[in-house]
Amino acid sequence: MTLQGGCLRRFLTLNDMHSGLILLLWLAAVASIQILPPAALGPAVLSCTAAVLLFARVRGLRLLRRIRVLLLAIVVLFAWFTPGEALLLDWPRLGPSREGSVLALVHGARLVAVVCAVALLLEHLPLPRLIGGLYALSRPLRLIGVPPERLALRLLLVLRYVDASPRGHKQMHWKEWLEDEATGSDNPAVLLQRERLSRTDAVVALGVFAMLFWWSLG
Repeated sequence: MTLQGGCLRRFLTLNDMHSGLILLLWLAAVASIQILPPAALGPAVLSCTAAVLLFARVRGLRLLRRIRVLLLAIVVLFAWFTPGEALLLDWPRLGPSREGSVLALVHGARLVAVVCAVALLLEHLPLPRLIGGLYALSRPLRLIGVPPERLALRLLLVLRYVDASPRGHKQMHWKEWLEDEATGSDNPAVLLQRERLSRTDAVVALGVFAMLFWWSLG
């Protein structure tokens, strides 16, 4: 019982898990959201939203606010441009279709769930570990000529300037996005944090890969 309890506590603590395994589990969760039936999608979205409000409220609300235009575009494109039965019988030509409204709700819910998952990941996984995990997962790409160090560095720069900069915390005019921030005097060194993969992490990673492969065949 002591050994089982120790293993359970280990997998419930992000600091004890390999960052690459955390990213792999996160990718599997995001992928599963895309194939959930509508009946199961509702509880999943509610669970993701509740988790964000509890554990990453500020970051989650900021990211959701940024995608409001995209959500509106999804609603308009699916609800008004999908053929089907008119939702408003009094204005059949001006109102959305019933089938399109269902599609807009499903795709909008999936987008909200993914954004909530991103907020939780960025809130509780430090950037050095996040980049280290991406580096670990992308190492096989070296076989086809893609350097994992460059891929990890580019992601780190994107996350640093989008999420950690003042632009991620306040409203700015669009012209300010065209300014070159690279001219600043503060250019901190980029450190890639590499972690050792334990046997337990390797077994879980192989299990996740097998599950994703089985889903792709289905």
